[in-house]
Amino acid sequence: MSKQKINKVVLAYSGGLDTSVILKWLEDEYQCEVVTFTADIGQGEEVEPAREKAKQYGIKEIYIEDLREEFVRDYVYPMFRANTIYEGEYLLGTSIARPLIAKRLVEIAEETGADAISHGATGKGNDQVRFELGAYALNPDIKVIAPWREWDLNSRSKLMEYAEKAGIQIEQKRGGKSPYSMDANLLHISYEGDLLEDPWNEPEEEMWRWSVSPEAAPDQPTYIVLGFEKGDVVSIDGKPMTPAQVLAELNRLGGDNGIGRSDIVENRYVGMKSRGCYETPGGTILLKAHRAMESLTLDREVAHQKDELMPRYATLIYNGYWWSPEREMLQKMIDASQETVNGEVRLKLYKGNVQVVGRRSETDSLFDESIATFEDDAGAYDQKDAEGFIKLNALRLRIAGKKRRR
Repeated sequence: MSKQKINKVVLAYSGGLDTSVILKWLEDEYQCEVVTFTADIGQGEEVEPAREKAKQYGIKEIYIEDLREEFVRDYVYPMFRANTIYEGEYLLGTSIARPLIAKRLVEIAEETGADAISHGATGKGNDQVRFELGAYALNPDIKVIAPWREWDLNSRSKLMEYAEKAGIQIEQKRGGKSPYSMDANLLHISYEGDLLEDPWNEPEEEMWRWSVSPEAAPDQPTYIVLGFEKGDVVSIDGKPMTPAQVLAELNRLGGDNGIGRSDIVENRYVGMKSRGCYETPGGTILLKAHRAMESLTLDREVAHQKDELMPRYATLIYNGYWWSPEREMLQKMIDASQETVNGEVRLKLYKGNVQVVGRRSETDSLFDESIATFEDDAGAYDQKDAEGFIKLNALRLRIAGKKRRR
């Protein structure tokens, strides 16, 4: 089958082995011009070296962008308004970054007159789906090149051999290999591969990069107060912060206290089970604090409705449907619920645990001490009313019970 004609392609480029090989492969296979795009979304590594590498390979159009604020403000925060968690454990750190990267790939393609985009996601994973569903939603006519689905460079040794022949300089990791496949951004860092491919193996302590072990965390707890406005954290201990600053600081505090490690076997959208380990210290704190703030300020039925919708919302993000009309519809409902989620939550961070120790809202609290008190409520609540309430709700149960007794 002959390859489609491509004149210019925008490549999501990290400067590492895979994308450096992809850059050269695109030029060789498609005889096309390559534009590189490198996003800083808080992965904790210097992104400027990618510019120098791209220059060395003769790339004329190079995009290096700091997207940390946009990432947290427009993607992470909206997701956490829904208390989103996939399959009960995964805080979607990788999933939520893909829509932003897909958006910029499409936008840069339009800016540079490119007719295609390319990514380094493999044909076994979820990211290929997330990148491409996002791209097609934003530009239905965009062409997508996924080298891992086309080439035969299906092993590390073959990639290294190709790189050597092409004159691509690849930095060797200590010990000659990088033992884990890792993905990082301001929300999390993930680890897959190597000994983790056996779900019985315990992760090595040396693997973790952002957090100390709970055993090694300080013996004294750390107390913090998070300020919320419309469901988003806007301050820590009274100090106003931007979304990216909030998440970076919560990552530091959480990591110092051994918070945010998880070891998960998840169901990928493409059909297989995958074992991965994640560090999400800031996200773990955010989730706990947000639920505490909602517990004080959200109507019962609204809160329960959100909890019922959340698994569906989480699955949409995990599977790559951020730009779908159904996700956008759910987001409007979720955002509307956050108008009253204002106030402060006090948290205790201690040896891997996040404990809520206080919450208050001067403007939107639905907690009425005069009704909830165990002391004399001065007539605020007539306990006799409960009898009729119980009997009405028991009516169908009593009818069914009589039938069984016959």
